[in-house]
Amino acid sequence: MTEDSSQIKILLVDDDRFLLDMYSVKFQKSGLHVDVAPGSSIALQKLREGYKADIILLDIIMPTMDGIALLEIMRAEKLAAEATVVMLTNQADDEEKAEKFGIDGFIVKAMTIPSEVVAKVLDIHKKRKKI
Repeated sequence: MTEDSSQIKILLVDDDRFLLDMYSVKFQKSGLHVDVAPGSSIALQKLREGYKADIILLDIIMPTMDGIALLEIMRAEKLAAEATVVMLTNQADDEEKAEKFGIDGFIVKAMTIPSEVVAKVLDIHKKRKKI
């Protein structure tokens, strides 16, 4: 992969501020540029305004609009079409539903420590970019 990790931009979308902060630190320590959206509405606004992310991590359970609904809108409006999209959630039962909208990966938070999340996300991104 020719992409330098320090140039990779990641958008974390989750309504849990603690998780946003924790994952931000973990990804930044791995050399990635991190932006956060504490909910689907804010993420959607950023994307509609032209924000370009290389990787988007989406939680599923969020108030107002869940991650699957956000993903459906993103696909319908062709927002972040080039981004690697990974669901990072505790809703293991929703993987099949998310796959219908073309996700690149699905990680269950409760079963994965943060450093493993970083490694898995980067691996998913590398594999997608080789295709």
